[in-house]
Amino acid sequence: MEQWITHFMELYGYWGIAFLIFLENVFPPIPSEIILTFGGFMTTQSDLSFIGVTITSTIGSVVGALVLYGLGAWIGERNLYRFVHRYGKILRVKTQDIDKTIHWFDKYGYWTIFFCRFVPLLRSLISIPAGLTKMNLPLFILFTTIGTLIWNIVLIYLGQAVGGNWHAIVYYMDIYSRIIYVVLLMLAIFIIWKWFKRQRKHK
Repeated sequence: MEQWITHFMELYGYWGIAFLIFLENVFPPIPSEIILTFGGFMTTQSDLSFIGVTITSTIGSVVGALVLYGLGAWIGERNLYRFVHRYGKILRVKTQDIDKTIHWFDKYGYWTIFFCRFVPLLRSLISIPAGLTKMNLPLFILFTTIGTLIWNIVLIYLGQAVGGNWHAIVYYMDIYSRIIYVVLLMLAIFIIWKWFKRQRKHK
């Protein structure tokens, strides 16, 4: 995949970067680390500029986030509640659980959007609950843009700074991603355990 990504970027330049980052948002397995660090490296070997790569990658990321926001808005809270009413007993999920989740997201959602832009996988998926809860769209775009811009600037700068050794940045970012995945898995297991424990207590 890496060879295809870098070849695509060399062929299409800014448009290729924007398109690949857009895909990375709607299809998380595509690694933004490769796109951004190689984009930084390309600024030392081509007519591409640091500002140009930063702007196009940020636009692609925000557009991708808006697509997932739209998906969440299309699903809607009403359909979510219908699903819980129909299958809640099987899944052991109550409408009160949905209420609590939505209330939490209403309270902390904007900062969650911002910080999740630095977390692999979550930086894409977090846009769905934002749309689901009808988060204020201008604020969603603002926090998404700020978080994305910081992430992009850091990786593009590192790719530019190390030049031909940009693979080293990808290597260390891969380690970072693996650590995050393990932490998320452990957190998910803990949440599920707490949830089942609470369900047994209420019986």
